[in-house]
Amino acid sequence: MILGSSPTLPHASHPARPGPARPDRAAALAGSTRQLLRGTFRPNPAPCSAKGTAKDPFQLSNPRFSSSSNSSTSSSSSVTRVLQPLRAASLEQGVTAPLPPRPQGPTDTVLELWQAADAVVFDVDSTITRDDTLDSLGKFMGLKDEVLRHEAMDGTMNLPDTMAERLAIMNCSPEDIQQFLLEHPPKERLVPGVEELVSALRTRGKEVFLTGGFREVVLPIAEHLGIPAKNVFANSMSWELDDKGQPVRLKEFDMTHPATHSQGKPQALARIRRQYPYNNVVMIGDGISDLEAVNTTGGADLFIHYGGVAEHPQVASRSDWFVRSFDELMRCLKRYKVVMIGSGAWACAAVRMVAQSTAEASRSPASSFVKDVTMWVHEEKHSGRNLTEYINEHHDNPIYLPGVSLGENVVANNNLIDAARDADLLIFCAPHQFMHGICKQLAAARVVKRDAKAISLTKGMRVRAEGPQLISQMISRILGIDCSVLMGANIAADIGREELSEAVVAYSSRDAGILWQQLFQRPYFAINLLPDVPGAEISGTLKNIVAVGAGIGDGLGIGSNSKATILRQGLSEMRKFCKNLYPSVRDDTFFESCGVADVIASSYGGRNRRVSEAWCKRRMSGDTQITFDDLEREMLNGQKLQGVLTSDEVQEILIERGWELDFPLFTTIHRIIHGEVSPDMILRFREAVSMKSLK
Repeated sequence: MILGSSPTLPHASHPARPGPARPDRAAALAGSTRQLLRGTFRPNPAPCSAKGTAKDPFQLSNPRFSSSSNSSTSSSSSVTRVLQPLRAASLEQGVTAPLPPRPQGPTDTVLELWQAADAVVFDVDSTITRDDTLDSLGKFMGLKDEVLRHEAMDGTMNLPDTMAERLAIMNCSPEDIQQFLLEHPPKERLVPGVEELVSALRTRGKEVFLTGGFREVVLPIAEHLGIPAKNVFANSMSWELDDKGQPVRLKEFDMTHPATHSQGKPQALARIRRQYPYNNVVMIGDGISDLEAVNTTGGADLFIHYGGVAEHPQVASRSDWFVRSFDELMRCLKRYKVVMIGSGAWACAAVRMVAQSTAEASRSPASSFVKDVTMWVHEEKHSGRNLTEYINEHHDNPIYLPGVSLGENVVANNNLIDAARDADLLIFCAPHQFMHGICKQLAAARVVKRDAKAISLTKGMRVRAEGPQLISQMISRILGIDCSVLMGANIAADIGREELSEAVVAYSSRDAGILWQQLFQRPYFAINLLPDVPGAEISGTLKNIVAVGAGIGDGLGIGSNSKATILRQGLSEMRKFCKNLYPSVRDDTFFESCGVADVIASSYGGRNRRVSEAWCKRRMSGDTQITFDDLEREMLNGQKLQGVLTSDEVQEILIERGWELDFPLFTTIHRIIHGEVSPDMILRFREAVSMKSLK
């Protein structure tokens, strides 16, 4: 806590959009605020319609505002356009009209706005905390409630004078503030459930702000909740200094701060919206000033009245949603449906981790995920039965990852379109040569939600005349959604046994990266975040070529020095290839799990190394007819060998751009695969790159 600091509010690069002038309403609200909060306000008789009945704007017939409305067909902006006019009409008549009934629960439109919120703004006193901060501070200073309220809140003072008078009555010092914070730490002052709600919001990538009170007292609360100081909109105390420049007595507070005046909350909301490009902002509070914040241009889109500490009927009846417990808001947060596209060894190991995370999370009301995870399975037969039936009964995949339980909450589905329907999070883990067709099917069926997120675990690329296309780029372009990638040193069988492993989630959107990290991270599987999608994805693709080279070396029986040379050269060419295609690729990417670690793991384990070793031994023994396709069928039990196909695709790019001699290891591996040079030329790859073909 920094005493005497001045609050700083975000400065917009452009002025606020002017809203309609409402001088009568503003004056009425300013004059009645204290009466409303004390429950002594009495509205005037309401004007009647031609039929003699009171006008009640919340009873307007509007299918967009009814609980039976179809939220799936509406956008958040259109929802806001419905709520604000209704709320505005009610508030305009609030001084004269009978109270409309308090909302009994969220309508579909309100629920949609809550789930789609980009930011949530909390009032502090009696919403975040169990009390009014100045009341608690006054009690700590030995003052009675009636002194604080009757002398300073008798309704004859405006808001700045009221605050000044209350602080003057308390006459506290910096030491008093510090002692108050020691004796009343944030955790003891918080409303039940607010910590869990703030945590759940932040894990979903939603920004959380606090408004009201004084920074000296609010900042420790924000720190406890994990809310950055820049997201706190509160006043600051100024202190009288002694001869040594030390603060000794409270002098005044910042009269220019919006929180000092009526309409302060709307001003704070407007500044937040001018600085940050939020589509939807929710205000949660208990008072009329919080309600004001949603009925101004540039204000919030939704007002939730929290009545768990104090319920104010005049505010509750005009809110969009009334709650007495934050548990209700927790239960209504969006939960993501997760779908795995693929069922090979790596897909099964990955879906097992995901299913563990969703099952654990489902036990908490703050869960971000639906418990059950759908896995699309390319239908095959096992022991005379459909593979999907076997997986759903026994919860393991006997063909690709035998003996490893996927989890009882994994549901296999052999229909791609049905599996992907209504998915919020799509995980793609199918052989890369099939990915284009999969994406085209999904796009044609129009089952992928516009706000869905994707992540690719697939290693490979698509070569086109106009240049290479990464799998993540393909997914984003065809399906129109954000796509991250997960890459790393990941041998499926090892992860299935829960051996220590790690990976990176490379992202374009950090919020998406955090969400994927929550889903995949396990005690045995660490996830690092990396803002370098091309670097991570190309590294994960190219390491398969290096693994083929390492397997050929193993087939020759080479020693550690030679193998280390192949791996080092492979990593160097991976980096050069990435940089040539994407100059923005980060150097530190190659030191992550998707770089050097993946090269090592794949070159000592994994199917590319294993099949390449067997191929080399057969070739060196004189079997010139053996092919990689033969060994794929013989050794991989239906899995696909990615290294050879990737080598062909990369070589096509090298030839097109005239880079063959710049990548001697990649070129030599390709020539060995296709019989242009003998396998033992892997040990002389710098010469082999330009040797005459044996064919």
